[in-house]
Amino acid sequence: MQYLDFEKPIAELEGKIEELKNLSNVSDGVLNNEIESLRERVDELRESIFTNLTRWQRVQLARHPDRPYTLDYISLITEEFIELHGDRYHSDDKAIVSGLAKIDGQSVMIIGHQKGRDTNSRKYRNFGMANPEGYRKAYRLMKLAEKFNIPVLTLLDTPGAYPGLEAEERGQAEAIAKNLKLMATLKVPIITIVIGEGASGGAIGIGMGNEVYMLENTWYSVISPESCSSILWKTWDYKEQAAAVLKLTAVDLKEMEVIDGVLKEPMGGAHRDFETTAATVKEQVNESLKRLKKLKPEKLVEQRIEKYTTMGAWETVK
Repeated sequence: MQYLDFEKPIAELEGKIEELKNLSNVSDGVLNNEIESLRERVDELRESIFTNLTRWQRVQLARHPDRPYTLDYISLITEEFIELHGDRYHSDDKAIVSGLAKIDGQSVMIIGHQKGRDTNSRKYRNFGMANPEGYRKAYRLMKLAEKFNIPVLTLLDTPGAYPGLEAEERGQAEAIAKNLKLMATLKVPIITIVIGEGASGGAIGIGMGNEVYMLENTWYSVISPESCSSILWKTWDYKEQAAAVLKLTAVDLKEMEVIDGVLKEPMGGAHRDFETTAATVKEQVNESLKRLKKLKPEKLVEQRIEKYTTMGAWETVK
């Protein structure tokens, strides 16, 4: 288990527990009381830390390399997943995983960003940063879902759309814009869940939903704290301050009515318990589908457009 900087006190105590457990095997369990006492201290310390996280610490948790990714959720909450590939223009983008599946018997089209666990898989998945062909693949499959009246579920987890020259040459901005136009008028339910990082157009490019939710320790913003810091202060050194003023956490966005709800994570983060986190996601998807399937196609479109056109706060100055 990899620990973040603010988790070091927990790591030290859990290290002592492991040492005592090894000694306990030799001494017939005479240290069990001490081990149990340390476990209680770990639980108390973890609760104290994780109920008072800063915005920057939540950004770090959203990026934790052990967090569940799209393929993990697919394996835990779906049946009969069939991955579908390619945009029919250029290639198959490995940064976006998509396909048909069933959730408790209900057919869904799942589209999500996929990061990697090690160096090779991270390169293969381009660190979860999609090229234009990734968004065009998503476009093709959303149209396919509409054709067969299948709801769409999107899972967001990207540091942003790929900013390379070749991506721009192939029309990165145009691909994302076309997706936004399509999602605004798609005649099937769209449910969006931020499972990690929700950065800029790379996230919203598959994230315009009738209902949008965020896991507790995720972030969703037009810009990352590091990029914001580099623009405002010409250095990354102020990323923590940038995270604070961007108000990019799930709680912040719920208060601003940008999202519809916050999904609770296990104490310590989603990476501590994949199954419990996936069960929470699955429960929300089922609840949302039950609501949205009752709406006629025209009402789904109307509700989605109304949702996004009323976001934000403004005043008219004479």
